[in-house]
Amino acid sequence: MGKTKLTPFSNMEAASFCSQMAIILKSGISSIEGITIMQEDAATDDERQLLSKIQDTLMQTGSLYESLAGTDVFPAYLLNMVQIGEQTGKLDEVMESLGTYYEKEASLAQTIKNAVTYPLIMLTMMLLVILTLITKVMPVFNQVFEQLGTQMTGFSRVILNIGNVINANFILFIGIFAAIAAFAVFLVKSAKGQQLSRAFLERFSNSRELSQKISAYRFSNGMALTLSSGLTPEDCLNLTAELTEQASFRSKLEKCRTLVSQGNDLCEVLLENGIFTGTYARMATIASRTGVLDEVMHKIAAQYEEDIDARISGMIAAIEPTLVIILSVIVGVILLSVMLPLMGIMAGL
Repeated sequence: MGKTKLTPFSNMEAASFCSQMAIILKSGISSIEGITIMQEDAATDDERQLLSKIQDTLMQTGSLYESLAGTDVFPAYLLNMVQIGEQTGKLDEVMESLGTYYEKEASLAQTIKNAVTYPLIMLTMMLLVILTLITKVMPVFNQVFEQLGTQMTGFSRVILNIGNVINANFILFIGIFAAIAAFAVFLVKSAKGQQLSRAFLERFSNSRELSQKISAYRFSNGMALTLSSGLTPEDCLNLTAELTEQASFRSKLEKCRTLVSQGNDLCEVLLENGIFTGTYARMATIASRTGVLDEVMHKIAAQYEEDIDARISGMIAAIEPTLVIILSVIVGVILLSVMLPLMGIMAGL
């Protein structure tokens, strides 16, 4: 935890809170007593104030759902599931499942973050090496050419001129770089930026397929939790549809909700609309007939998680040598454009 009451919880903080509440409730301690215990163990003033607000509302209403909703820091899905847990008398089980769910979400988010961060670091290093080469090294070579009574020509001259322009307008280029960095932060941090990023990545088959797997993972994970809470398939779809961010996947889920509300079988609808395919669809169908669909959804989510990790690891493994090769080629071309003419001049002396 450790957040102010105005800042939404991260997945890891939500997981921590739910896991603590699950332990408390399974020990036979009431929600009010549990919040009091957590408040005594709070590590920061912000956390203590937040728990105090939860406790005050809880003592007035007796509803953990209303207490958490009044803080504006908990995800909507968590709040909905807490409300269902209170209504069904399974709050301890729901809290335990939510703790596991948000731990997996945090793990997935960290995996995606690592996959994005590493190439960005590599690209930044590439740019720094190339900028140093054309702004600092090329002028030195130019001085050598001038001392030999000649000048750079062709491609090497173009590179030198680019370096001179950058040196002459250093402040301007720093401003441009800062603007690009700010735009990158906007794409990563803001909701609008993330939407734009997803729309752009949807144009590429590899990233689109990965996004579909992530959506299917979140859907199956959410379905496992909601089904184990005793909800109807239609209610499960209503809740889990909000967990996916890919527009095309959400559109499919909307069709599924409509068909299920009309009395169609859940697994058949999922298969017909491409939510699950192949082995996963057969697993879900068999599980539905045997009454263990929630357990199988857990297994499907775990399999998707492994697939996503493997795909992201493969992408990172492919990106590293590719970037190194690109950097080597660029640096090599620049240096050869200078060294070959210089060697010709030295040979003629």
